[in-house]
Amino acid sequence: MTLHKAILHLTCWVIISTSFTAHSANELDSVRIWAAPESTRVVFDLSQAPQYESFTLTNPERLVVDIKNASNKVQLDRLSNNSKLIKRIRVSQSPGKGILRLVLDLNKPIKSNLFTLSPTAPYGNRLVVDLDDSFSAETKAKVTTHSSGTNRNIVIAIDAGHGGEDPGSIGPTGIYEKRVVLDISKRLADKINATPGMQAVMTRTGDYFVDLNRRSELARRSKADLLLSIHADAFTSPQPRGASAWVLSMRRADSELGRLLEQTEKHSELLGGVGDIIQNSDVEKYLVQTLIDMQKNNSMVMGNDIAKDILRDLGSVTHLHKKEPEAASLAVLKAADIPSILIETGFISNPGEEKLLVNYNHQQKLANAIHKGVVRYFETNPPSGTLLSQSANTKHKVQSGESLSVIAKRYGVSVNNLKKANNLSSDVVRIGQHLVIPRA
Repeated sequence: MTLHKAILHLTCWVIISTSFTAHSANELDSVRIWAAPESTRVVFDLSQAPQYESFTLTNPERLVVDIKNASNKVQLDRLSNNSKLIKRIRVSQSPGKGILRLVLDLNKPIKSNLFTLSPTAPYGNRLVVDLDDSFSAETKAKVTTHSSGTNRNIVIAIDAGHGGEDPGSIGPTGIYEKRVVLDISKRLADKINATPGMQAVMTRTGDYFVDLNRRSELARRSKADLLLSIHADAFTSPQPRGASAWVLSMRRADSELGRLLEQTEKHSELLGGVGDIIQNSDVEKYLVQTLIDMQKNNSMVMGNDIAKDILRDLGSVTHLHKKEPEAASLAVLKAADIPSILIETGFISNPGEEKLLVNYNHQQKLANAIHKGVVRYFETNPPSGTLLSQSANTKHKVQSGESLSVIAKRYGVSVNNLKKANNLSSDVVRIGQHLVIPRA
């Protein structure tokens, strides 16, 4: 009897131990591939936080990822793969007990970056592999030659917020912000491209994440005159509603929504990836900083004016949460040389506005309103050298800090001709004054 109990006790211990080991082992539950034009993100969804090592092999090009104490539940040969960088993902022979070896067969030598992400709704533990081909000579040449020459188009960069691994805010019925804002952004791009003298470029055209710092860089490489970042707002309660516009603040936002928006953007950056590191030369750094500050101030004033025009038109098609632009310190707004505006098209956390935001007719109304505000501003204040600046009776609204000589230089005309066109007897102008710009 004693021996029987001992055997029974040992058997139970083995079963419990085996069960515990099986439960504690990490499992690869799914693999998702997010392909962007210049990069690809691979996300390995795991049951636990992974311990991993990685290395590359050449001839042929491969990235090898070893995950400790892990097993695979995914049929890798059935993965949906639209990446130009990855041939396939497969399991290779394990180098040791309990190690899951994953191999990414690559089409070319490529820069890779691996990092883990902790659970953030709607996702669990993840191991992320970023493959970056954005610095190839071919890509650079294609982008930097954009919009060059005289009598150019005014270029509007349209940034659909979030994307890929970052869903943005999630509505009461499970609607993702990233999908809604991409639809609105595409409609806005179509309107801009149909406008003579204007052209749209998009920071993303599909369901993939673009690093927050890179969004401004893509706009800069496209020589954009304006960056519009399209989002859908959210709050901790369902009551708030309405559209709003945000511009860059040199200090932190004062409002509760502003603080929440800044925190959300930081969360998105952590969720979507690691920001690029921009290195600048120390040569004449103080002079450079002064010029940057001057350019940023000009961009902030211009962005604020355009935001007012946009809100004016948005107010005719939807409720406004705020009738004036609000200020916040957000990464996507911080390009010193590009006026940048973040537009919240409504509160996706509000059940009524969630329904509107997925409605195609409402999306078109929002795109039309944003487009109308942008066109009205640039028809009045066309940048020098653009097709719009060549039209007769171009007007300019005098901004704070502007002088007659500054305005003349901007449009490529002489001060004397500018004075004649406006019947001015002196060089004094006042803020808010509208000036007719003679053709250069």
